[in-house]
Amino acid sequence: MELSFKHHIGLVCIILLFPALCYCQEYTKSRATFYSTSDGYGTPTGACGFGEYGRKMNWYDGSVAGVSGLWRNGVGCGTCYQVKCLIENLCDENGAYLAATDQGYGDNTDFVMSPRAFTQLGHDENAYEELKKYGTVDIEYRRVPCSYTGNVVFYIKESSSNPGYFAVVILNVNGINDVTAVELWQSGEWKALNRNYGAVFDFANPPSGEIRLRFKVSGMSDWVDPRIVIPSYWQPGSTYVTEVQLK
Repeated sequence: MELSFKHHIGLVCIILLFPALCYCQEYTKSRATFYSTSDGYGTPTGACGFGEYGRKMNWYDGSVAGVSGLWRNGVGCGTCYQVKCLIENLCDENGAYLAATDQGYGDNTDFVMSPRAFTQLGHDENAYEELKKYGTVDIEYRRVPCSYTGNVVFYIKESSSNPGYFAVVILNVNGINDVTAVELWQSGEWKALNRNYGAVFDFANPPSGEIRLRFKVSGMSDWVDPRIVIPSYWQPGSTYVTEVQLK
């Protein structure tokens, strides 16, 4: 699956939302390094607030990274990139496809990659072992549409408390889409949630009973209706699958 995906999305343009809209982005030169974990996956403590989900990020199976300038005060959480290293005879021509799950800084780097992501930079296992010796490598990268499996998901953070405090993360946002705002229906009007940190939006004193949300993504003028409500018996740590899949 991984190899077929790499070759499948090595495109110059991606058609997004409407057939007439073509998304194109040139590569940007930068640097990347990696961090260590016992199993090669990402860390559940990433600054985006994804928790355990952030270790693998769905389809990306642990190919994740902390980013610096691409962090954008948390707006960059969950965005996806193609990263290729630039060392002749060592680097895979397609490189790594990864998701941003954390804020991370290295030696003038844009990416601090999980072991699984960094592995994909090399064209084989021996090449990967050689790349590790460099520690930090020159790269080129570009943003690409995310390809998460399944519909958009609402993840209720463990810090929430029913009633009294509601914090949510919106997962599986496909395409070239940044979640820029989330609103909650209360007392006959939409009220804005606060971006607490990373991808976590929160609201003090949420309504008792069911919770209805909507969210906005970049590039779309209309609010996204998830077509579900969160039930009144919601619990911290719960996830709720919407009926929406972004492209």
